[in-house]
Amino acid sequence: MPDGLVLRPFRGVRFDVEDPAKVTSPPYDLISDADVEALLASHPNNVVRLILPCNPEATPAAEPGTPRGSAGTPSRLRHRTEVPLEARYSEARDTLRAWLDAGVLVADDTPALYVYEQSGPHVLQRGLIGDVGLVDPAERVILPHEDVMPGPIADRLALMSTTEANLEPIFLLYNGDNGKATRLVDEVAAKRPPLVTAGTEDGLTHRLWAITDQDEIDAINADLRNRQALIADGHHRYATYRVLQRQEHAARQALRDGTDQATPYDPQASQHTPLNAPPDRPVTPSPSPVTSFRHELTDHLAHPSAEPASAPADPRQALGPWDFGLALIVDSTAYPPDLKAIHRVIPGLPLTEAAARARGAWQVHDYDDLAQGLEALQNAAEPAFLLAGESGTHLLTDPDPVQLNLAMPDHHSDRWNSLNTSILSEFILPKVWGMEDDERAVRIVHHDTEAALRLAIQTGGTAVILKPLMVHDVLAVAAGGERVPRKSTSFGPKPRTGLVLRTFAID
Repeated sequence: MPDGLVLRPFRGVRFDVEDPAKVTSPPYDLISDADVEALLASHPNNVVRLILPCNPEATPAAEPGTPRGSAGTPSRLRHRTEVPLEARYSEARDTLRAWLDAGVLVADDTPALYVYEQSGPHVLQRGLIGDVGLVDPAERVILPHEDVMPGPIADRLALMSTTEANLEPIFLLYNGDNGKATRLVDEVAAKRPPLVTAGTEDGLTHRLWAITDQDEIDAINADLRNRQALIADGHHRYATYRVLQRQEHAARQALRDGTDQATPYDPQASQHTPLNAPPDRPVTPSPSPVTSFRHELTDHLAHPSAEPASAPADPRQALGPWDFGLALIVDSTAYPPDLKAIHRVIPGLPLTEAAARARGAWQVHDYDDLAQGLEALQNAAEPAFLLAGESGTHLLTDPDPVQLNLAMPDHHSDRWNSLNTSILSEFILPKVWGMEDDERAVRIVHHDTEAALRLAIQTGGTAVILKPLMVHDVLAVAAGGERVPRKSTSFGPKPRTGLVLRTFAID
């Protein structure tokens, strides 16, 4: 792989429709059941059919009022997770091929880097969309800052492998110091006509330009090469890029060695490359792709230093499409990010019980409604959490320092241990409430406190409202080689899905 941060041009695949906004969607993990139905109603070719495919005829009716981002709650999404991976994503593959054949999706003639602008009331963000080089994590070129879970990676791996495409860009931030790349981005946005203009229901206008001039592309990469990028959004997709890359390298290494056991990921063959295996280890069959992958990823997450290098074993080997991943990269000095909180809902834990258990370790302040509780949370010193449910709200402040110190892990830094999401996952959930912070026990709601409260009431549970983390804390944790707990940050504005896609065959 080339040294440093590299953004390679690619032949973007774009929708050829009258109103491009109607075929776009939010990122897959922010789409609720109600959102799916609305997106499908907006246009029969909406990109949600690719990123979250499910046969509508086999899908239960939508549950009205389901909040956005409440993972695991919508009936349609719940049904989707029960469909085998090979059936779920063969539908996406077939749909993608059909749209390409019919001209609904059309590939650009010339490889390009794409300038992408999001604008609206109090919002302006510009960046570059391209193929980011997937270098070895030891090089610390692209820094993850958040933990990931096996389930979403297995799901996205099946989608990318089956469709042979990157359908959504990850979101990267870098300190560009308003360098050459940023100046060129602003110049293109100010002086050239856009390829695409789309106004979405959230009030934002999205515009896209193509940079095809090789001198400009070279200048951009010269500026980027020695810089470092932080994954702002898309940790699971980035981890999926890396897994797919290692599997492809392992498969080709096995073929060069004369062993034909290794093949790229194939859901039907149920084959995987162990994440902590050396690059030349052949792939072995597994009776259950999801179960096997979960075990492999769990072992990898426990021993991340065992991850092999991503570079091909033979330096003369040509780079493949799996050595890059679709990404939006934004200069955070020119366009500072908006960092919002991600809230939790604990189904089946009544608010009265949650507050009662907390009184042994926290100061608990009672409020009548959500508005009063949110005001108190805003004024409280960290760490502080607002518990909300059917019977009111309770603010947790001033934890018992002895209990807190005993609960927080010694192997993490003081900064990591002071984060509210760390205290929630290491102290409140396991020690105060006796549960683990996993995908089934704890549901996620992005940004919306009212939606979190509604979900808590619907499930007879408790909403945990958090303040957003500070950007400098997130950057410091990532620079120190640590990762904040899962779903700790929500950087925005997030790139809209469906404006430009990447397929391996066309790239």
